[in-house]
Amino acid sequence: MLQSLASNSCVRLIQSHKSTWYFVSLVLGYVLYLVFGAVVFSSVELPYEDLLRQELRTIKTQFLQENECLSEDRLERFLKKALDASNYGVSILNNASDNWNWDFTSALFFASTVLSTTGYGHTAPLSSGGKAFCIIYSVIGIPFTLLFLTAVVQRIMVFSTRRPIMYFYRRWGVSKPLVAIVHATVLATMAVSCFFLIPAAIFSALEDNWNFLESFYFCFISLSTIGLGDYVPGEATNQKFRELYKVGITAYLILGLIVMLVVLETFCELQQLKQLRKIFYLKKDKPQDRLTILEHDHLSFTTVSNRATVYTEGKTQPFVSVPSLVSPNDDPMIQ
Repeated sequence: MLQSLASNSCVRLIQSHKSTWYFVSLVLGYVLYLVFGAVVFSSVELPYEDLLRQELRTIKTQFLQENECLSEDRLERFLKKALDASNYGVSILNNASDNWNWDFTSALFFASTVLSTTGYGHTAPLSSGGKAFCIIYSVIGIPFTLLFLTAVVQRIMVFSTRRPIMYFYRRWGVSKPLVAIVHATVLATMAVSCFFLIPAAIFSALEDNWNFLESFYFCFISLSTIGLGDYVPGEATNQKFRELYKVGITAYLILGLIVMLVVLETFCELQQLKQLRKIFYLKKDKPQDRLTILEHDHLSFTTVSNRATVYTEGKTQPFVSVPSLVSPNDDPMIQ
């Protein structure tokens, strides 16, 4: 008996806080997904890091043995200076001296990565003025970019998603959720083909050291605004038409980001995803003043309805009872 009562109380507790339990499950699932990613990345990349460290130690030891006049401390200072400059996009190599990181086209590409929050990190401001301007430029530019992207995506959604779905729904009479799913699948396939597969093939042809997988990896990291910066196009030593190439990449990033937002918004408007999102949301409680107004309106409506019923049953009965006076002597005020 007690066990059944306890189980019933647990069921009632879960039913009354269903959205909270769903939200807790979502948080735990996200944490587990983070841990899963950390375990996989660590197990896959750690052996390569260890191998690279061993190779660098071997090369460094061999270099010091061949150049006994050079001390290890001086070599360390030189390598640190070179690596710090390389982190800012300045290379010490002779074949990379012709590539400037802050000409107009490179600066335009850098501005696009800042405003889109991609941030490859291959180029960063060197001066204090440049760093201060980057902060002010980002504070104003990132919200402006969000406003710009929102307005563009909203207008594109009307012609690319809402009107086609309504056309097929009204013309063929097919279920609207089914039309929306088919349309979202077709749109996603076209976006992957035009902004991932085809550009990956182009980048693998233009970049000497990139294969198709690395090119596709760059497209995905860029359009998802992850921006790791390990692959950046147009940074080769003898890149042909480098300025035009940088402008083309800037246009590709902006257009690709708009298309990705359109695809995501199209999937977010699916009824199935809307229902899935709702199970994690808190239910909106009606404000107390609104409940009071509704109760007052309900009472007023009930009173009027009762009076109308009385008036309908007895046609001569008024809403307010007034005593009938037979003669002036009957009025107590006159007496």
